[in-house]
Amino acid sequence: MKLSRRGFLKGAAAFGSLWAVGCASTSTSTRESAGTAPVPRTGGKRILILGGTGFLGPQLVEAARARGHTVTLFNRGKTRPQLFPDVEKLQGDRDPKVGEGLKALEGRSWDAVIDTSGYVPRIVRASAELLAPNVGHYVFISTISVYKELPRPGMDEDSPLATVADPTDENVSENYGALKALSEKAAEAAFPGRTTVIRPGLIVGPDDPTQRFTYWPVRVARGGEVLAPGANGADPAQFIDVRDLAEFALLTVENQDIGTFNATGPARPLTMGELLEACKKASNSDATFTWADAGFLEKQNVKPWMDMPVWVPPTGEMAGMSSVSNARAVARGLKFRPVVDTARDTLAWFNGLPPERQAGLAKRAGLTPEREREVLAAWHQQHTGTSHASP
Repeated sequence: MKLSRRGFLKGAAAFGSLWAVGCASTSTSTRESAGTAPVPRTGGKRILILGGTGFLGPQLVEAARARGHTVTLFNRGKTRPQLFPDVEKLQGDRDPKVGEGLKALEGRSWDAVIDTSGYVPRIVRASAELLAPNVGHYVFISTISVYKELPRPGMDEDSPLATVADPTDENVSENYGALKALSEKAAEAAFPGRTTVIRPGLIVGPDDPTQRFTYWPVRVARGGEVLAPGANGADPAQFIDVRDLAEFALLTVENQDIGTFNATGPARPLTMGELLEACKKASNSDATFTWADAGFLEKQNVKPWMDMPVWVPPTGEMAGMSSVSNARAVARGLKFRPVVDTARDTLAWFNGLPPERQAGLAKRAGLTPEREREVLAAWHQQHTGTSHASP
C-alpha cells in the first residue's frame, strides 16, 4: 500500500491542521508514563493563547485554569465565541494586514504565550515580534509533518525538515509541513533561547473535528464483523489524546522547558490490534476483526489514513510515521492516559452529538457501512470462496 508524503500532507492541510487543531471531557483518568517526570513548578502563570476555541485550545484553557493559571484568548471571535464567558478575550486577526490585526495585543504582557494557530511564517513572525518585549516564553504548537520524510521508525527531533523553494509561498495546502517548519524558525528568531516547539502526531479525543480516530470507537461499538487494516493487527499506531497534549504544553510553560519535542504516544509501542481491542473494551462490543493485508486493500482502493484511519503501512516513504520517537518529551514529563479511556471518552462525546453532526463527521474519514460490506465480501470471496460478510 503506497502513501506518498505529498498526498498525505495535502489531506492534512484540508483540515487546517491535521495534528493541532471543544468540549472538555470530564474524565480524569490515570496516566501512563515512561521514565521519571519532572515535578512541575507551582505558582500561577499569566498565559496568552493564540486561538483557544478549536480543538486543542479549549483543553488548554480548562487545564490551565485547573492548574491555577490565568488565561487570555486572542482570536477572531468567530469559532464558538460563547465558550469561556469568564475568560478575558481579545479580538483581532493573526494577519496584521487584516482589519486591526494584532492591535489588541499591543502594550500587554504575559508570562507565556501558547500559539495553537500558526501556519504561515510571516504571520507567526508578526505576533512573535510584537510579543517578544513583553512575554517571557513562546510555546509553538507545530507538527511532525515538518519532517522532510519519515522513512524509518524512531526518527527524532534532529531529523531533517521539509523545505519549500519559495519561502514566501503561503499556500498551506501545498506546503503545509515546510511552512510549519519555517513558522517554528520565525518564533525562535523572535524569542531566541525562550521558545518551545511541540510537534504533535495525530491528535485525538473528544471534540476531534476530523474523524481520524473517532471512526474506530464508533465503528467497533456498532459490533459485527469489522474490516481492519494490516495482515495480523501488528502494524504500529501512534497518536496523542488532546488532553495529554494540553497538559504537556502547560508543563513546558511551568518548567520553562526550552527546545523541541515530539509529542505523540502512547508511552510504549502500540499496534492496530491493541487499538481496536481497546475500542472493543471501551464499548463492551461483540465486534470481530477481519484483518486485511495492505496489498488486498490497495487492490480494493481502500486508502490508508483516510479510509482506514490512524493506519499507515510500515513500508515505503512513510514507514516511520507511526513510530516517531517521543523519548525527549517523555523525559520532560509527557504522560498518556490509557487508550481505552481515550476510546471510551471519544465514543461518549460522539454519542452525545446531534444526529446531523454525527452524520457530517462520518463523511470525513473511514468507510461507509455499505463500502465496508463490499470489501469484506471481496475478502471472503478471495480467501474462502464465499461472498458472505456480516452486516
